[in-house]
Amino acid sequence: MANATAARSRISSARPHSRQLQRLSSLLLWAVLSATGTALAAPPLPEMSHTLTALKPAKAAKNFTLPDLDGKPHKLSDYRGKVVLVNFWATWCPPCRREMPSMERLSQRLKNQPFVILAINQQEDPEQVFVFTGQLDPSPTFPILFDRNSKIANAWGVLGLPASFIVDQQGRVVYRAMGGREFDHPEIERAIRGLLKNERLKK
Repeated sequence: MANATAARSRISSARPHSRQLQRLSSLLLWAVLSATGTALAAPPLPEMSHTLTALKPAKAAKNFTLPDLDGKPHKLSDYRGKVVLVNFWATWCPPCRREMPSMERLSQRLKNQPFVILAINQQEDPEQVFVFTGQLDPSPTFPILFDRNSKIANAWGVLGLPASFIVDQQGRVVYRAMGGREFDHPEIERAIRGLLKNERLKK
């Protein structure tokens, strides 16, 4: 009996020491993996789509007037004569966050063309959106508008975010994209440049 008690005592006293060794081993393993750049690396995110759905026949875009971050109103019809990318989004939407830098890169590539992006935030506070956009790289230089009650999103038939529409120079919706897109992909840029070229040929 005394021998059994002594054995249990030795096992009990050994357990904390064993746990310490396990923790030390884990820390050493973490340090090695970190040094080699393999420590719990997040799996790469899947590529976003770069396709657009052509609307045939094209539909007249429903007009709207919405304020930007500074409270300045923007009216869609004021952009007649330009190709407009209308994007509905929110900061809580992961694909919205992923696609926005590509929208800015597209905007910069076409900055000397009659092209504009209007990013319409859904039901969020401007201060929250201002902080979010300031963290993006690159940060958007195009107008961020606010649809506080989603009235415009509903009028445009938006059922989920992000949702994007390309409006031609005549004010018609010619393409749409539901879900995240890599907007600076050559295929999307080519489609937009095609609209710009067609308008120049008409003139």
